[in-house]
Amino acid sequence: MDLENYFLNSKTGSKWSKIGIRRRAGLAVPLFSVYSKNSVGIGEIPDIKGLIKWGKKCGLSIIMLLPLNDMGYDNSPYNALSSFALDPVYISLRDLKEVNLEPFKKEISALKRKNKSGSGLVNFEIKKAKLKILNEIYNKTYVSGIKKFNEFKKENMHWLRNYALYKALKEYNYGDGWEDWNPGQRDCVEEILSEFELINKKQFDFIYWVQWQLYEQLKNIKKYATDNGVLMIGDIPFLVSRDSADVWSNKNYFNLNTASGAPPDMYFANGQKWGMPPYNWYEIEKNNYEYISQKLKYAENFYDMYRIDHFVGLFRLWTIDINSKEERGGLDGYFDPPEEHLWEEHGVKILNAMLNSTTMLPCAEDLGVVPHCSYKVLNEYGITGMEIQRWSKERSQRYDFLNEDEYRINSISSVSTHDSSLFFQWWLNEAGTVDSELFKRLCSYRDITGERYDAIRNELFDDEHPDESRLLWKEEISSLEIFLQKINLPLEQAWDLAGLYLDSYNEKIKFLNYIGVDYNIDLREIDNGIIKSAIRKSMMTNSVFAINLIQEYLSLDESCFNYFRERPSRINFPGKINETNWRTVLPVPIEKLSFLAVSDLIKDMVSESKRD
Repeated sequence: MDLENYFLNSKTGSKWSKIGIRRRAGLAVPLFSVYSKNSVGIGEIPDIKGLIKWGKKCGLSIIMLLPLNDMGYDNSPYNALSSFALDPVYISLRDLKEVNLEPFKKEISALKRKNKSGSGLVNFEIKKAKLKILNEIYNKTYVSGIKKFNEFKKENMHWLRNYALYKALKEYNYGDGWEDWNPGQRDCVEEILSEFELINKKQFDFIYWVQWQLYEQLKNIKKYATDNGVLMIGDIPFLVSRDSADVWSNKNYFNLNTASGAPPDMYFANGQKWGMPPYNWYEIEKNNYEYISQKLKYAENFYDMYRIDHFVGLFRLWTIDINSKEERGGLDGYFDPPEEHLWEEHGVKILNAMLNSTTMLPCAEDLGVVPHCSYKVLNEYGITGMEIQRWSKERSQRYDFLNEDEYRINSISSVSTHDSSLFFQWWLNEAGTVDSELFKRLCSYRDITGERYDAIRNELFDDEHPDESRLLWKEEISSLEIFLQKINLPLEQAWDLAGLYLDSYNEKIKFLNYIGVDYNIDLREIDNGIIKSAIRKSMMTNSVFAINLIQEYLSLDESCFNYFRERPSRINFPGKINETNWRTVLPVPIEKLSFLAVSDLIKDMVSESKRD
């Protein structure tokens, strides 16, 4: 397929024309994980310049950032308090506009010494300390005379006021969620809100000022990236937190009796219950999708492209009763809308509204249980989906990894995601295994329970696998016939169990064959040579973009690889409360990236794959 003709003739052709159509390689980054000599406790917006510089040295022309929106109690970038507001934790106190920093330099330096970046896990308490200093600076600054600040307020008051009201009221109510506020505040009675705003005018203006500073810093990054020929992709959370400015001020746009999530699949046996309320698309459509349009137009200040998180949710969203028990995950859910024949029309209507709202080119996160219409629409629109190497397989006959030329041209090729294990963790703990909860549940549907289940499990799986949540096949279960004999069921009664077996048995050998590595090695171990071959293979695919996590690229360096092996390094465990989620830190500061030998190695792989 001709790359240029395909994308130019698609429904996003004008947007592709704007960014330039060519094979590119890129870098995916959680900003909280990086740090520089100037960072105070966490990666900061100006640090992105260092990532752009390093990316250019490596031949990478895309930087994809995890969401930078103001975060809730769990510090998840995908549990946003606002679709618009940026999180003050990422602000650089040294790069503030229109202020005199001289009286505060000692205080900023002391804060930096106390919160040394790159030491252990991120401590998000740094946000409170930054806001304290920001408030002191604001009180010493004549902000009303700043022309750009006043213009920012005027242009963005459609979201700024509601955000400031929400933040100030939440503080007034000692951090309680809006559902526990007094009725007038909870129900957005304008007379009460206006009085509160008048009394707290200075606090409101401070909130506006912080958002303006963040706006200026991130907009400056966009200009720097453009000047250096690098595209910026911003991850736009599909949903927002139930306790958020968006939900509180636009309750009619959300279905508050339900929670969103994902159905069970082979990677999450119980599915997932995320908790964020689903959209009430009927109400949003009545207002001509203004809510969707406004947040995309604001993001356009910072990005060339945007990633639509949970793209498949545009067609239908897995919806769970708000009172369903947390331990049930997504098991009690249903698709909304439930009628499959409506899904394509439903999603296309929303997608068209998004496309008409911005000049940015979208890309789609289309993982999980994917409806057929999603692939069809992405193909027609020339929008990239995701091809994650370990999951991209032919599952009708050979049950093997997709060849390079079998990848969708309209896709982003990656070896992992922020919600998965890193490649080396997959190899050591997951490759060649099945999820124990999923296998047990599928067996229970056939009345294989109790002692019978235990006996079959012992027949099929190695009991020495280090991860108790995964079941490792015994080597002697070497054919589908043997597997069916062990469970004593015909294929037509065990098709899903058989699919699990075919998908995972001998997976490491299949993968080594796929990447062209001699498998006369200890399969229980890994070196970064295998990681190099995996990344190289992902770059050689048909996918127009190949974008990998910075953690994967750094795993090519021996010392960084050892660092990741010895410490918590997975970015997120979906659906699990984990003290390391969204807190992992890179082994080296940004300034040292260019001195790593992997820079030349990455550049060679990019060049070999005819990308830039």
